[in-house]
Amino acid sequence: MDFISAIKKFIKRVVYTLYRLQENVDDSKVLQGKILAELNKNRSHLFKENIQQAEFKVFSQWGDDGIIEFLVSYLNIPEKSFIEFGVEDFTESNTRFLLINHNWRGLILDGNRKDIDYILDDEITWRHTLIARHAFITKENINQLIHENGFSGELGLLHIDIDGNDYWVWDAIDSVNPIIVIVEYNSVFGKDRAITVPYNPGFNRTNAHYSNLYFGTSLKALVTLGGKKGYSFIGSNSHGNNAYFIRNDKVKDLKVRSVEEGYVESKFREGRLQNGQHSYLAGKDRLAALNGLPVINIESGSTETL
Repeated sequence: MDFISAIKKFIKRVVYTLYRLQENVDDSKVLQGKILAELNKNRSHLFKENIQQAEFKVFSQWGDDGIIEFLVSYLNIPEKSFIEFGVEDFTESNTRFLLINHNWRGLILDGNRKDIDYILDDEITWRHTLIARHAFITKENINQLIHENGFSGELGLLHIDIDGNDYWVWDAIDSVNPIIVIVEYNSVFGKDRAITVPYNPGFNRTNAHYSNLYFGTSLKALVTLGGKKGYSFIGSNSHGNNAYFIRNDKVKDLKVRSVEEGYVESKFREGRLQNGQHSYLAGKDRLAALNGLPVINIESGSTETL
């Protein structure tokens, strides 16, 4: 065997070993999640009042795995299916544990081709009924994307996290009728105004403003939209970025919250300086960095500024 062939063989072995190590890590995470879910069953009376009490993390960025696990176990959801937008490579996702632990079928969409290719190479796509598609989502194409990938009508869970046109995309969706809807909100916009960034089909968070903080929608705008679409707001995760809605005919005795009761100000500091470095802005300083930028007030339909 020549030197080049030996190197290739060595690299192949290293890649295989790393893959198996990652597989073992994932198995350990799933086992941990199953244990936490079982322990949570005795505390469900607390979760009905405050969904944050159900939080635990398996594959989600924050504690959303626990909230979702509680909701899908507590609510009557005949159609075991989900759709999630903005999953990147799906290794950190709010529906990965749901897919593995409950064996739901799912559709995931992301605008990065490399991330989708990674998912398609992952064993998860053949171990489960998971459809992964590359698409840049707009309000004009979202219903077609859903239909052409075999989803329509009743749906268990819809999760929208696209760092931009989240409000406009949820408003446009009429191809599915989800029981649970999770939508990312931008807590930097505060709790008092029902506002969103203006619709732009090519919206890119970083290009829109160097700070990386100008994106998405306020919680109040989502709660207003949810009410029009027949959903009750039951709270946010404890990190202040995901809002939870339940279709009115399925809400049971979960506590319905007002914007004031359910708003959580995020503490993570993801802002950037003009040179691309972290600004570490927190609290009201983040909103001050967006001073003068346009937003749409969805109650009046008028353009305002931050």
